[in-house]
Amino acid sequence: MNPGNVPPDRTLLDLLREDLRLTATKEGCAAGDCGACTVVVAETVNGRLQYRAVNSCIKPAQSIDGMALWTAADLARPDGTLHPVQQAMLACHGSQCGFCTPGFVMSLFALYQRTVAQGQAVDGHTAHQALSGNLCRCTGYRPIVQAACSLSAEPVETIEEKPIVAALQKLAANEKTAGAYLRPSALPALLQARAQHPQAQLIAGATDAGLWITQGLRRMPQIIDLTRVAELRRVEHYPQHIAIGAAINLQDAFEALAADRPVIAPFGERFAGWPVRQSGTLGGNVANGSPIGDSMPLLIALGAQVVLMAWRKGKAVHRHVPLDHFYTGYRQSLLAPDEVLAWVVVPRPAPGEWLGAYKVSKRQEDDISAVCLAVQLHVQDGHITAARIGAGGVAATPARAVQTEAALIGQTWNEATLAAAQQAIEQEFSPLSDLRASSDYRRQILGQLLRRAWLESTGHKTIRLEALA
Repeated sequence: MNPGNVPPDRTLLDLLREDLRLTATKEGCAAGDCGACTVVVAETVNGRLQYRAVNSCIKPAQSIDGMALWTAADLARPDGTLHPVQQAMLACHGSQCGFCTPGFVMSLFALYQRTVAQGQAVDGHTAHQALSGNLCRCTGYRPIVQAACSLSAEPVETIEEKPIVAALQKLAANEKTAGAYLRPSALPALLQARAQHPQAQLIAGATDAGLWITQGLRRMPQIIDLTRVAELRRVEHYPQHIAIGAAINLQDAFEALAADRPVIAPFGERFAGWPVRQSGTLGGNVANGSPIGDSMPLLIALGAQVVLMAWRKGKAVHRHVPLDHFYTGYRQSLLAPDEVLAWVVVPRPAPGEWLGAYKVSKRQEDDISAVCLAVQLHVQDGHITAARIGAGGVAATPARAVQTEAALIGQTWNEATLAAAQQAIEQEFSPLSDLRASSDYRRQILGQLLRRAWLESTGHKTIRLEALA
């Protein structure tokens, strides 16, 4: 199919099911929550295929132009022999009603390609992470996880990648800087496209923009996709900071942050299910500015800045904005119509830093926060010398708790200071009541999360469920 015949806001799921009549991929929620629509895409990285499980229901079809694609109908051999992931599901009785099964199989296929096909084993944690974006309404998780953990015992089946890589390399030069779906591959081309089309919808992973299409029924006549821009597809390391490109997916971004601060790793795993973390980007999450986005409270606590770029008077210009000054209202920011959020700049840890990052949600995995709190402290000789606190779910924007910080700085880090800080943070915000939590609950949780930070930072070892396990 010619990509030029596909509307820019046509989802991959609709293209597969309605246009191509490939119905192995199912529609469950059309919101990226249930995983029934999961497919696997791959692109070339250093001459090899890099496989990702993604939600096709919220992914623009044109965003995978130039990538390889697998659906549940593509795994069995022509003679009907099942792929090892399908055979494992069959042997472990991993399917009940069967509606979710194609999505689970595709998440397992991506897991298989990342691990078993590379000579690695699958353990329980890896299996749970790979399946974190898939819901089974029949509650058949135990045999499905068992199927995942049994993959290492199956005969290894490899994909002949060379012809696929060769075909993708021929398509790699297919840059589009005009039309309804723009896909520049270099930063100057992106900035010029943005300057020429400030009304176009800018997307990265589209994990939120896809919802605007499927749930909000919003039409997007023109889209600028920044995920192919080479300069924005890397993490740059400097002595004092790291710079995370706007096209880096959430999984890679959290891994880069966790390299300096290991406590971020479990927090990142709770951000969303695996397919969302593989598709969505940190830059997109920040630019979108949702008050319940989990990355912003953490980044605010870390003192992050954003780099905004534009093409003006024939050249690229940029400015740095502290993230806690970036938001001006509900989903509003200082980003000008001709600007692109290009990098998120995060300082490296200073000596003596302590960090806690907490998320409260109804589900442990793949759920939106009711409250998110991140606390960065520097304590010397029992006194707090510096503090930065970011909060989410408690205001119209991701927020910095400056009054609570003031109640902490210069004080002895003890029960009395904690009590004053808890009172301050419960009074600093006036959160809304909604389907996730009441205003009173959110205020109380803020105070209790601050207590958790005190307990952890003063040496208590069994505060988290992971520690008890």
